[in-house]
Amino acid sequence: MDATVKRLVKEVKKDGDQDAFRELVDLYKDKVYQIAYRMVGNAYEAQDMAQEAFLRAYANIESYDEKRKFSTWLFRITTNLCIDRLRKKKPDYSLDAEIPGAEGLDGYSQLSSPDRLPDEQVVTMEMQEWVQEGILKLPPKYRTAIVLRYIEDLSIQEISDILDLPENTVKTHVHRGREALRKHLGNT
Repeated sequence: MDATVKRLVKEVKKDGDQDAFRELVDLYKDKVYQIAYRMVGNAYEAQDMAQEAFLRAYANIESYDEKRKFSTWLFRITTNLCIDRLRKKKPDYSLDAEIPGAEGLDGYSQLSSPDRLPDEQVVTMEMQEWVQEGILKLPPKYRTAIVLRYIEDLSIQEISDILDLPENTVKTHVHRGREALRKHLGNT
């Protein structure tokens, strides 16, 4: 498919071949729509966003770097359009407005409190302390891998770069650290 896409893009770039672009649209229309739908949450807006993405892609095809994947470029256009739409979109309601038939109550009164109950907070703190104790009992090489992967949320590649270890070694350390932590937490 990559060879087909490259050929079609060259035809569009060379002389604005609309038939070639139509083929590109056919190849990517479902994926572009899905991305737009997942971002805006509305089928009609997603159709608008997908159509706009293809129009922008056609108009700006000269800026496309053929060393990169066409789909990545097209999906970036789509996501940027959706983000712009979401920023500009005005809410359909106001939380400040009074609720009809409920004297003195506004939209804020209908929202649940973001604060957890005190007993939930205590349980969470105890759980965090328990897990932290388990992490501290791990050998340093496993502890480091677990902290970087699950506490700092770094990728295996990033951890590999930080620790100057091969990715497979990092994966092993994460796996073994997780297993050791599971055993420790299961025994207490």
